[in-house]
This record gives sequence, C-alpha cells and structure tokens, in this order.
Amino acid sequence: MKLSLWRRYSFPASHRLFRAEWSGEENERIFGKCANPYSHGHNYALEVGVSGPVDPATGMITNLADLDNFVQEKVLDAFDHAYMNEQVPEFRECVPTTENVCRVIFQRLAGFQQAKIERVRIEETGKNSFEYAAPSNS
Repeated sequence: MKLSLWRRYSFPASHRLFRAEWSGEENERIFGKCANPYSHGHNYALEVGVSGPVDPATGMITNLADLDNFVQEKVLDAFDHAYMNEQVPEFRECVPTTENVCRVIFQRLAGFQQAKIERVRIEETGKNSFEYAAPSNS
C-alpha cells in the first residue's frame, strides 16, 4: 500500500524579478512592479508531498520529525528571511520567480531517504500558487 503525506511550512522571504542584461524598461515591461530595485517580499506557504509504503511497525510513511529536520536544513535555513537574489546561491544567476523557487526547493529536497518527495507546492499570495511534481520516470 502506498499513501501520500502533505506537510506544511512557512517562511518570509524577498526577491526581485529582473535580468541584469535587460534594460530597466524591459524588466518593468516583463516583470512589472516585481522588478522594483528595492525588491519585495512574501510570506510563502510551502507544502511538501511525500509518498511511500506504511511501515507496519510505526504505522507511518515517514517520521514527521525526520521530514521537518530535513526541510529545515535544506530549505528553511536558507530561505527564511532571505533576499533570495543574493542569499540563495541558485538565484544568483536565475530569476527567483516562484516557479523557479518551487523547482529549486524540490531539487533541494530530492535527497530525502525515508520517503519519495512527490510534489512541492508554494503559495506566494492568496491568488498565486505553484506546484512542481516529480517526473513520472523517477
């Protein structure tokens, strides 16, 4: 039997959407107010979905403390109260759109050994959320 588990986390962070090689006008045209040179922030809600068999001895897919510690180490320690453009290495060369944030977090969590990371979902605002799913061949 395979079950899924969703765990929710949150972190505040800021970012600026822009490409250094584009003009200010082009960045504003593409990214709008999100290209503000002073950046802007969000209170992100992160949901991590894992799956796996239920251990007959514990009755769990994974120990939540193990998952929480892994997410803390791989994601929250780096993203919490960070200016992502400068403090998260993956975004020094990549625009930190929430689509990219979602993908990067999934990649950071891929090494979790106790269960399979199936999906990562991030809610940026009440109107915007993004989800990255494991490729079907993994």
